[in-house]
Amino acid sequence: MAGQLSPLRDGLARMILTKVAGPDPQAERGRVHNTPGPRWFAPESPIRRVHGDASMFTGGLRALLLQSLHPLAMAAVAAHSGYRGDPWGRLRRTSYFLAITTYGAIPDAEEAIAHVRSVHERVRGTSPDGVKYRASDPHLLKWVHVAEVDSFLAAHQRYGAHPLTAAEQDQYVEEAALVAGKLGVIDPPTRVAELQDLLKQYQPELRGTTEARQAARFMLIHPPVPWAARPAYGVLTAAAVGLLPRWTRLPLRLPYLPLAEQTVVRAAGEGLTRTIRWALASPTLTETGAEV
Repeated sequence: MAGQLSPLRDGLARMILTKVAGPDPQAERGRVHNTPGPRWFAPESPIRRVHGDASMFTGGLRALLLQSLHPLAMAAVAAHSGYRGDPWGRLRRTSYFLAITTYGAIPDAEEAIAHVRSVHERVRGTSPDGVKYRASDPHLLKWVHVAEVDSFLAAHQRYGAHPLTAAEQDQYVEEAALVAGKLGVIDPPTRVAELQDLLKQYQPELRGTTEARQAARFMLIHPPVPWAARPAYGVLTAAAVGLLPRWTRLPLRLPYLPLAEQTVVRAAGEGLTRTIRWALASPTLTETGAEV
């Protein structure tokens, strides 16, 4: 039976990895993990555990939905990110940045950060309601960071293989702050309580713009996903929406179904996350160096 499952397992893993890491995931992994040199984070650090878990797929979608609620951040994404024309390219770039800053040699991580900062310097414009923005604005950078860290942590605590203790959650927020500071975030949160306070502080600035709702529909209803993968992707998006705070639903025109989210959606999300984790732990891929 195990032999019969191997081709299925390997095929599923390669399908996932090529979307996340490009056509040659082995080369991508080698660049991140095998380059000699010191790293920022120890092998058993919370940030490595969170960013290496299959729950990140749910956390990433939640982060994008939450980030879209800031009108200026969403205006920058809509005008400059190319998420509609090249969504998989954007995913690969984001995945590489997370991987290289979490697991990579320090010089490579610093090079990636310098590149992102140079891109941010060029991204500027005016929102549809006439407000000027620039991606390098520390206030916008902090919002993006806060939404990401909160989302990755929420997904890990719900769907991760080994949820973090309270002390480890604080350590994760502190470790993520190291990268955020190098990206230009001023005074990033270093404890979960600070993270939650910042989310509350940003709430008066957040609203569901036309661009935000269009992005949500693109991700949730009209994604560039093959029809055969739509059921699994639907579970992933339902799990991501189920993790969003209640106050985000109305601005994004998303349903709030607490009973279903705590039962059916949660069970399906746990099953899908276990399946992804099982696929990515394939012995064949581990032997060839293609594991995440």
